[in-house]
Amino acid sequence: MILASQSPRRYELLSDSGFSLEVVPADIDEMRLPNERPVDLVARLAAEKAEAVRSQLMTSPDDGLLVAADTIVWMGGEALGKPEDADDARRMLEELSGRTHFVSTGVCAMKLDVDGSCAAQTRFVETTEVTFWDLSQAEIDAYVATGEPLDKAGAYGIQGAGRLLVRGIAGDYSNVVGLPIARLVRELASLTPNTCDLVADAIRIGGPHA
Repeated sequence: MILASQSPRRYELLSDSGFSLEVVPADIDEMRLPNERPVDLVARLAAEKAEAVRSQLMTSPDDGLLVAADTIVWMGGEALGKPEDADDARRMLEELSGRTHFVSTGVCAMKLDVDGSCAAQTRFVETTEVTFWDLSQAEIDAYVATGEPLDKAGAYGIQGAGRLLVRGIAGDYSNVVGLPIARLVRELASLTPNTCDLVADAIRIGGPHA
């Protein structure tokens, strides 16, 4: 599979599900359009990333699959990107404290022909609600001091120490990490109906015996 993303979290989720990956980052303009909704933004960027990478290919990978994704943290229609510095991270965490926000991931997956052209594709957006505890200033300062928030959208990583900030989620946990892997594997299976059972294989590989 070609993964059009440099995210180590997406790489790990796909690798743990049994996919052999080649990382080919997409170089596109990720600027948000005027009045563009967060869910529309990630859907568009995922599709543009997938096409940008596909257009460079001369041949397809062995399994013929290409996946691109983009994730946004948002609240009240406004996106929360990666903080510029520690003070900006504190500001974001103070804004998220005691409130519910949303994490949306746009995904575009393609089944490629041997020459790299697109034979079939699927696109979707997965959204998860995340609610934070009321955070004290000491908790925010301690978390910022770990350095973890500085390269994370929304200034937290739920798979790391940031899990201690989260009171609850409604939806797909892996989507908050960066990729809704359970839905994605099923979408990939719909693109390859005459091959192996991707879902069953991913369960066997990612199970507790692995």
